[in-house]
Amino acid sequence: MRQQCHLLGLPSSTYYYQPRAESAENLQLLRQLDELYLECPFFGSRKMAVQLHVNRKRMQRLMRLAGIEALYPKPNLSRPAPGHQIHPYLLRDVAIERPDHVWSTDITYISMRGGFLYLVAVMDWFSRYVLSWELSNTMETSFCLTALDAAFGWGKPEIFNSDQGAQFTSADFTGALRKQEVRISMDGRGRCLDNVFIERLWRSLKYELIYPGDFASGDDLWPALDRYFHFYNHRRPHQALDYKTPADLYPRAKATKKPLH
Repeated sequence: MRQQCHLLGLPSSTYYYQPRAESAENLQLLRQLDELYLECPFFGSRKMAVQLHVNRKRMQRLMRLAGIEALYPKPNLSRPAPGHQIHPYLLRDVAIERPDHVWSTDITYISMRGGFLYLVAVMDWFSRYVLSWELSNTMETSFCLTALDAAFGWGKPEIFNSDQGAQFTSADFTGALRKQEVRISMDGRGRCLDNVFIERLWRSLKYELIYPGDFASGDDLWPALDRYFHFYNHRRPHQALDYKTPADLYPRAKATKKPLH
């Protein structure tokens, strides 16, 4: 093993290194932070630290880990990786009047009893239909691409909207959209409500499933998410949709039976 590491130019300690898991105390703080963020998304690290009785540096680290930033106008709201291309926001003053006009995506932090995962979903804006979703234990681009590929099983949008996160500005992700000839839209800096529909999805999901469920592991969480998104799409009436379900407004949901994941 030492010779293989030498050939690769890596110190042998790199191979044997095992990342330290988050402590039970930090996992509990992350859960409390996630709940507080839904109640007060405008709180920054200072107010979060005061509310949860920890120092600010620790709170800043936990907020980065959970992918949480205060929602108020400021520069660099979403930060792409260096060299990644940013696209303009195309949806200001645009009326969304039909399915597959606009799709959007986002990532959220999901707390569990013994750890955490990240969840990405792709949603049709007109109907609020959740087209696909994926879980991951890292914030790398691959699970977002898997969700995007699954969503394309339903068709394709005219416009695809996301934030300016490194996953969505990557060449792999934008290249997949260009291959389908989809116009790319990204939330503007300081525009915390540009992707509001999927933010509402996260709020509903966490209050209706994640917090009451108190899941022990991904093995428990995965089938629960599968059931919830089916319920969300086909049975849960939405006030903004005149108490119809997303499936009522997304024609392909009735014509075909396709998995969400």
